[in-house]
Amino acid sequence: MPAEIAAGALSGPDGGPDGRQGGGLGGGLSGGRGGSRRGDGRDDRSRAEGGEGGPQEPVPDLPVPRLSVLGVRHHGPGSARAVRDELDRIRPDLVLVEGPPEADGLVALAADPGMRPPVALLAYVPGEPSRAAFWPFAEFSPEWQAIAYAARAGVEVRFCDLPAAHSLALDADPVRRDPIGELARAAGYDDPERWWEDLVEHRGEARTLDVVAEAMRAVREGHVAEGVEARREAYMRRTLRKAAREGFSRIAVACGAWHLPALTPPTSAPPTSAPPTPALPGGRAREAGPAAGPGPYAPDGPGRLPSAAEDERLLRGLPKVRVEMTWVPWTHGRLAAGAGYGAGVAAPGWYEHLFTAPDRPVERWLARAAAILREEDLPVSSAHVIEAVRLAEGLAALRGRPLAGLPEVTDAVRAVLCGGDELPVELVQRRMVVGERLGRVPDATPMVPLRRDLRDEQRRLRMKPEVMAGEHDLDLRRPLDLGRSRLLHRLALLGVPWGTPRRARSKGSFKESWSLEWRPELDVALIEAAVWGITVEAAATARVRDLAGGAGLPELAALVERCLLAHLPDALPYVLGRIEDRAALDGEVRHLMGALPALVRARRYGDVRGTEGLTGVTESMLARICAGLSPALTGLDEDAAREMTALMDGVHTAAALMGGGRWLATLAGIARRDDLPGLLDGRIVRILFDAEALEDDVAARMARSMSSGNPPARSAAWMEGFLSGGGLLLVHDPRLLATVDAWLTGLSPEAFVDVLPLLRRTFGAFPAPERRMIGRRVRSGGALRAGSPGGDEEAGYDDGLAAGAVRTVRDILGRETGGRL
Repeated sequence: MPAEIAAGALSGPDGGPDGRQGGGLGGGLSGGRGGSRRGDGRDDRSRAEGGEGGPQEPVPDLPVPRLSVLGVRHHGPGSARAVRDELDRIRPDLVLVEGPPEADGLVALAADPGMRPPVALLAYVPGEPSRAAFWPFAEFSPEWQAIAYAARAGVEVRFCDLPAAHSLALDADPVRRDPIGELARAAGYDDPERWWEDLVEHRGEARTLDVVAEAMRAVREGHVAEGVEARREAYMRRTLRKAAREGFSRIAVACGAWHLPALTPPTSAPPTSAPPTPALPGGRAREAGPAAGPGPYAPDGPGRLPSAAEDERLLRGLPKVRVEMTWVPWTHGRLAAGAGYGAGVAAPGWYEHLFTAPDRPVERWLARAAAILREEDLPVSSAHVIEAVRLAEGLAALRGRPLAGLPEVTDAVRAVLCGGDELPVELVQRRMVVGERLGRVPDATPMVPLRRDLRDEQRRLRMKPEVMAGEHDLDLRRPLDLGRSRLLHRLALLGVPWGTPRRARSKGSFKESWSLEWRPELDVALIEAAVWGITVEAAATARVRDLAGGAGLPELAALVERCLLAHLPDALPYVLGRIEDRAALDGEVRHLMGALPALVRARRYGDVRGTEGLTGVTESMLARICAGLSPALTGLDEDAAREMTALMDGVHTAAALMGGGRWLATLAGIARRDDLPGLLDGRIVRILFDAEALEDDVAARMARSMSSGNPPARSAAWMEGFLSGGGLLLVHDPRLLATVDAWLTGLSPEAFVDVLPLLRRTFGAFPAPERRMIGRRVRSGGALRAGSPGGDEEAGYDDGLAAGAVRTVRDILGRETGGRL
């Protein structure tokens, strides 16, 4: 059941004829498929069968084995139950499953107690992990039930699809058809999933395989297989011929129902003795015994299937690549059709429930939904569940359905359990309908060394991979949390984003907050990162050295921080050496300004982190920035001025940690210029004002910048730069507020319209309480009159109202100082 081939069996509304979707791994969980040489002679046997050389030699007449081809819907719980029961009935001595034959050596791991679906076979090309593909299996997948039967019964199981070594080298066919959709439309349904549930899932198990087989024969009538689809089916027929030559007497094949007509001609099936179904007539799954006469797997047998020679000609000369294969954990979310998987189902969590619930599926489902809602402190009682069951069953009767399906139980959850509120309905949808199950593979599974080391680190740090995103706060003062932080930072360097940093709830530097979510694609990312080393630390160190080789000064500074956060002591000296070399040669002031803040932050860690060499580097860089800043501010347009303002803020913060005397003196000299862009001029004035290093009065400086002689746009930009540090200045200094008010009220209507976007951007950045306080000040008018030139500074105060507060303060101070004021 590969995730990439374009034609195939009962898939769901988003699949093609095979429910498979073409394309590479980057476009979803699909792509060509691959495998690995097993070293057990399989390649030699394949060449003997004619796949690599000339046509196959004629085989002698052999007894035709009893063959049962079980056409299924991938990830269909009805098909899974039917396959399980049918295999128990026919008791084959060989089970063939649609999948890459390179995985035959891995199939035994399915019986390991450590294996828990959903899981997937992963094939990739060594050195090109992006050329990879998955074959997912859930517990309710018919192919998984076939594998489980073989393990339980002790019979051999093989995969029979086109080798992954070929399919990864071939261009996948585009998706052309949706058989489920075609059948649903023919039956008058607008929802293929609902049609499938009514026809298969809700009508019992006895006729499931018959219904599916007959439906696919009808849909596929007149269809001519081409491209990858034709080669896949040719290889399946070759595998069956080979099994017949090996002497197996009872062979069962679990494959997509789309392929069933290509494996069993109509003439090879005996008449069925099963009673007709009112929904769709059909015979049993193709079961050919000796009484059926020569079948398609005897040489040149009658029927409408291609002969062995024709299949060998089709398979001759196929391109081939070297591949590796392993098992990886999978998720229910990745089984969903909406996740980009063509053979997916719309509701994997619901289908798992239908497969595993022994009885009363509706009652059990609604009881689980109620439990989830109660966990979120929502008031849901047993009476709610009873009424929800009644509503679901009533809706099913009104809609003419044999049993309440997912639409009915969802409507019942919405109306009864959630009271019409969509938010808790979405919670049930996410946790139950799609599901949050993450599979597990046993320790014996072949893994790249990097993946195995990560697994060991996860166990040591007690970090269990979870499929649902969860927030985790780390206290870096605790050794366990510190180790977790280092692991997440190392994985981020390797391009394996298991964790996403979030803003910590605490402002302390010893706190980190992460959102963790494990996705199947991360296994491929680990394979890609395996080229850097066999452990996470060694691989991250090698990756940092590689990144530092061609990085500029700002990128190198950022790497220093990441090395410190990831604790990579072997990489840090190399990066610091690169910084010294770059800083000595790079004369671009902007590059120096961009690099300085990260280096100063790194310097705070002290000698314990091996950053003692940063002191001289940062001092030298600050001196060069101060010397080259004034020329760098000449002739800047609006975008360049905005970029320079951001760089200047970063340098100002860094200089404060270093002792900012030289930096403030440089800004004071630049502030005397009258050719600066308004944004930069305002920002420099604000920095100097906050540092109490402004040479003249700030109100006079603002009034000069807001005078009518300046273009309104420049005045607005000046105000934006000045107020970017916060709007509380306008609240506490009435003179500044009066200056701004006088400038605004003096603008012409046209000029006001021109500067309005800048003003909205400036004042919109203030917190809401600051904006309210400024508005109250403006509405009162007293503060503006008090701050106007020549106004009474005390005009806004009432001595009579203030007298009581003044006396209280004098009494308090008098008691504290022994009566002395």
